[in-house]
Order: sequence, then C-alpha cells, then structure tokens
Amino acid sequence: MAAQAQQETAVETVHDSVRDREIRVEQEHLDRVYRRLEEKIHEAEFLMADAARRGHVGTPGALAERDAQVFRAGIHLNRLNNEYEDFLFGRIDLLPGKDGKKGPDGAYTAVEPADGAIRDDNTADIAETLHIGRIGVLDEDYAPLVIDWRAPAAAPFYRSTPVDPGRVVRRRVIRSKGRRVRSVEDDLMRPELKASLDGRELPVIGDGALMAALGQARTHTMRDIVASIQAEQDLVIRAPAASVTYVEGGPGTGKTAVALHRAAYLLYQDRRRYAGGILIVSPTPLLVAYTEGVLPSLGEEGQVAIRAIGSLVDGAEATLYDSPPVARAKGSYRMLKVLRKAARGTLERNDPPRRLRVVAFGRRLELEAEELDAVRRSALGGTAPVNLLRPRARKLLLDALWERSGAAGRHTDPELAAELRSSFDEDITSEDDFTAFLDAWWPELTPAAVLDAMADERSLGRWARRILNPGEVRRVARSLKREGRSVHDIAMLDELQALLGAPARPRRKRELDPLDQLTGLEELMPVREESQRERAERLAQERVEYAHVIVDEAQDLTPMQWRMVGRRGRHATWTVVGDPAQSSWSDPDEAAQARDEALGSRPRRRFELTVNYRNPAEIAELASRVLALAMPGSVSPRAVRSTGLRPRFAVVAESPGETVRAEAARLLDRVDGTVGVVVAMQRREEAARWLEGLGDRVVALGSLEAKGLEYDASIVVSPAEIADESPAGLRVLYVALTRATQQLTVVSTARDEPDADGVPDLLRD
Repeated sequence: MAAQAQQETAVETVHDSVRDREIRVEQEHLDRVYRRLEEKIHEAEFLMADAARRGHVGTPGALAERDAQVFRAGIHLNRLNNEYEDFLFGRIDLLPGKDGKKGPDGAYTAVEPADGAIRDDNTADIAETLHIGRIGVLDEDYAPLVIDWRAPAAAPFYRSTPVDPGRVVRRRVIRSKGRRVRSVEDDLMRPELKASLDGRELPVIGDGALMAALGQARTHTMRDIVASIQAEQDLVIRAPAASVTYVEGGPGTGKTAVALHRAAYLLYQDRRRYAGGILIVSPTPLLVAYTEGVLPSLGEEGQVAIRAIGSLVDGAEATLYDSPPVARAKGSYRMLKVLRKAARGTLERNDPPRRLRVVAFGRRLELEAEELDAVRRSALGGTAPVNLLRPRARKLLLDALWERSGAAGRHTDPELAAELRSSFDEDITSEDDFTAFLDAWWPELTPAAVLDAMADERSLGRWARRILNPGEVRRVARSLKREGRSVHDIAMLDELQALLGAPARPRRKRELDPLDQLTGLEELMPVREESQRERAERLAQERVEYAHVIVDEAQDLTPMQWRMVGRRGRHATWTVVGDPAQSSWSDPDEAAQARDEALGSRPRRRFELTVNYRNPAEIAELASRVLALAMPGSVSPRAVRSTGLRPRFAVVAESPGETVRAEAARLLDRVDGTVGVVVAMQRREEAARWLEGLGDRVVALGSLEAKGLEYDASIVVSPAEIADESPAGLRVLYVALTRATQQLTVVSTARDEPDADGVPDLLRD
C-alpha cells in the first residue's frame, strides 16, 4: 500500500511538473503579447499627440485630417488599453495544410491536413500553432502573435471535434487573470495520433476545457463564452448575415451568448456594412444588465445597442408589469385598431372650439360647428399621420373662409386671382385669433397625450367598441391611470408615434469649434461641417433604424412589440433567437404572424441548438416533465453533464418566508456563486423581504424576470402558483425550473398538493 501511494505521488508530481511547464510556456507567450500591445499603445498615443499638433496649422484641411486621425487613434487606443481578463484564451496545434496560402492575419488558410501529414505509424509533427484572443496582434514582422477569435483562422478552435478534427491535433483553453496565466485545459481532437512539437511529444493537460468552464461559479453578470464556444454555436455565430438567421434552442443552449457573440463577429467581418449600428433586443432590463458587459470584453462596443423591449422608445422606460388579462389586450393586434381610433378621436376631446371668427379684407368671416366638422372629416380622410394632417386642415379652413368671403369671383385673370388669394391667406394666418383657434382645434398630439386620453374609460369604450369587451376596457383604462409605464405601454407609445407623426423640427446648428475662432476660420466657414466622428455620434443618438437587428428570447414578443421592433429594422438583416417552449405570450400563432410581417419576405436560414450546457441532467429531467405538459411532443435539449445531486423538495410548514429563507441560507453554504429565488410575479416584493440580510449573492425575481438568467442554485416557490398566473403559465414554469447550473430546490405550498416526499403534483411522474 505504501509503495502504491508513493507511486501515485510520483505520478502526480510528474503531472504537476508538466502542467507547470505548460503554464510557463503560455506565460512566456502572453508576456510577449503584452510587450507588443504596449508598443502599439505608445504608437497610438503618438498618433493622438501628432493629431493635436496638426490642429494648430489652422487650415481647413488640417482640421479635417486632425478630426479623422484623432477618431481613429482614439478608438485604437481605447481597445488596446482594455486589458481584459482572459485576453488570450485559446490555442490550437495544427498539422501541415494542403496548401501554403496565408490569410490577411498571417495564418495559413488550409482546412484539411496535407497528404502525408500523418505518417504510416500514426505519428505526425505539429506544423503551426495559433493563439486565439479577443483582438488580433501581429509582431513587428507581421507574424500573428494572437488571432482574433472572429477571424476565419480561429474557426477550427470552435468547430473542430474528434469526429471532424481537420488540421487540429490539440485544442487548449488558457485561463488567465490580468497578465498571469492561471491554468490550461486541453482537448485532443486526434487522440489516436502521436504528435510531436519541436521534437517533443505533445503534452495534454486537464480533463477537457468545456467541463471546466461549466463548473465555474456564476455572478450577477454574464461572462462571454468565447473560450468555450461549441461547434453548433459557432455555426450560428459565423453564419452569413444576409436575410434572416433564425435560431431555436431550449434552456441552457447558449442562445443569448450566441446572439452577443454574433454581433461582435458581424462587426469584425464587415464593419463598413454595419456602421449603421446593430440593435440587440432583450426581454427584460435584468437580462440587459446581465449581458451588457460581454461585448466590451469581446473587443466591440459603441456600435452595438443592447435595449430591453421596454426601453426602445426614447424618453420612456417600462417600470411596471401588467396583469395577464391587461397584457393580452394591450399586446394583441386588436389594440392596433383601438389606437388608430384613439389617435384621431383624441383631437375631439377637451372641448375644441365650435366657431371660427376672423377678419379679412375688412370683413368678419365665420365658420360654424357644422362647417368645422366637415373640414375635420375631410382633413382626416388623408392617409398621413394625424399631426402631419394639420397643414392639410389649415389649408381646408382657409379654403372654406375664402369661399365664405365671396372674393373668388372678383377677378377673371388667373394671376390677379392668385395674388388676391395669396394676400387673403397671409392676412388670415397673420391673425393671432386664427393661430390660437388652430392650436386649440387641431393641437399637436403626443403619444403620451393619447394614452392619457385612453385612461378615460368612457372615451376608451367609445374607441374600442366591438374590439375590446367591457371588462378589458375597464382594466386597460385603469392600468393607464397609474404612475409609470408597463412594457406593453411602450409598444403602444411607439405605435402612436407612427400614427401621429412628428412635424419636422429645425435642425440645431453645431457650436463653433474653439479652434475656428482662434484662427479666424469663422469668416470663411460660419458653421463648419460636421466631422466624421461628430456625425457618427449624432446619428447614434438619433438612430431609429439599424443595419442588423438581433432579437433575443423572440418567443416572448407580442404582436404590438414585433411591430415596434420591425420599425427599427426595415432595411436590416436579422438574427432571431428563441424557443417556443419558453414563450410567455398566450397566442403564439398571432405573434408568429406579426413576426413574419416584421421580417417581410426576406429568406430564412434556420439553426437549432440541441445541447444544454447549463443544467445538470438531474435538473433537466425534472424540467422535462413540465415541458411535456406545456408542449406535448417537444424534445428537451440534451444535458452534457451529471452532478449526482437530485433536486430537493421542501414543503412550507407555517410561513413561506421562513421556509424559503432557510432553503436560501442552505444553498448559500453549498455554492460559491449566486442563488436565484423565483416566485410568481405578484410575490416579488414579498420575496425580497424574505431574503433581507442574506447578502447580495441571493436575489428574488418574478417568474417573467427569470428569462435568460442563470444561477449556481435556484429556488422555485409554488410551481402551481406560477403555472396558474396566465394561459402560458406552464411554459413560464419550465423557464423557472431551468435557471440553475448546480442545485435546484422546489418549495411547495398547500396549493401544490405535495406528496409525502414533498414533490408537487405538477412535477410528479
């Protein structure tokens, strides 16, 4: 026994020495990379200083060149100064390729090994080693020190498998913190091959990079998966951007991460094409907060906007949730008909004036209520938005007054008649009484003003007659009286903006550049043209349409929300990511129709993600029971690991708060990361009180807020209460049960009808 223990210790020592040696090898390379980055930072700083000196020359050409150079150098310097954790995260060791062509990044482009690369005795030599990182770095001879993860040469790092290895012999994931390499994990793509590197047999460290990544503790923000992207995910990320890329995948398949990495990849591949911006639409502010750090860590920021669906309208932010019946009324196509009537009906509220009196050519002219109503009906017969019909209404009023004046027949000469009419119009419109009347009779409407008008139950009932039932009218009107807006109100505001239109505003002049004043250039150019940078910043602030739109958790969008998102991508390419089995919207067919209208006739390219990387098999199996009830015949994604920890069941004895708090404390002792407590929406504030004092590693959230998030451990409180919240309740419960990466606890109340083991009725076989 002692000899065996001594032998095992010797093996461990040898293994540790190999691991340490390989860490040192990667550390030497990382040190070289950072030395090169420091050189590039100094170069960028020199360019910035040189650009500032050019500004003192005082010529228009020098100023324009200064602006462009400062812009380019500033972006470059910003990227270089961000020393990301895991800056260098991967490596692939490759066999010789079939051809010797090099790509723009200095790497050989061959995908398959050359003939004879593998000798008859199953041995081979490594011909090329590529390190993969967040941005590309070349040495002073333009040889690649780091390959950008989005570059074609990096694709084998993600796509190579033992079934289809290509040129890859070994794939290594490198873990670092700051500038120090902490560990390495290797996967052999050709385990049968005996490969040599620099005359020594290729060593293999660790049990596999993916499993190591899956075991890491979660925080309240999302990490990128750039070091552990798998083959089916990489196919989606690198798919051509033309038309619509539609991606389906169950819980834990990495849909959100794939969407974010796809945004970074598209910008890398065609930055000019996507200078119009990429919009990523997330279902909740929580998911935005969870994911917004990923893109900067991938080397991309500034051209990608991540917005919650309730934050797409400037100046409005969703802070409330509607009850399921109100949400169904506000989100359905029926609401579009109500809004169209409300947009025009609001004009007639607030007791508009019923008589117009003006003086022209020394005569007093009047239009009575009946004539004014006729003018309004005629003006509203146009198809333009309501606010843009105001000039038409103004002209029709002048026409009616001209007809009433009798001046139309005074001249037979067309020129004299036209001159008289022009003088008449100018005389009328210069009167304060006419302007005041027009402002009161046809006010400029805002979307918020129309929603406020809809809060009046009587008015809403008139506009929604035979569209909404009386109960829906009452509930919708009451919901609009609250302080704050719901996520469904935001879509209504956006629809109203399209129905109302906004009159053109005079463009604000740009402030003079101080350098213009110092050099006297204001005499030559009173207002200097925008620089490229200024124009880019202004367009980003004013942007309402994008070059590419990525919709995350697309199955949750209502028809009205699809219309809102569709307006922002009328000329865009799209990536749509979702899972019908997780839909919280009660009428998926109606939403699918709205989605197809938003996407138009663009061709679709479909992908399916089939592997669950988040949940252990024990949790996935329990969740699949709910999936079978929610969507019979659906297949759960396959879990890639098992922990041996079965879900735990607890039953409320006296107080749900005491039980949940005790279970949360228990899980906090058992996991290193976060604990999420998922409750029915109406219990969110109550659940937060249950957890007070337990620290910031535990969080309470409503069932609809859990979408897309993940925790080391989770507690699902009263599955029956979550399932009964809405017609889509079983699908929402399926989402709630699939948030944990390690441990799951289900807390039952009497409503759940638990058995002797505490298993609620909905989760029993």
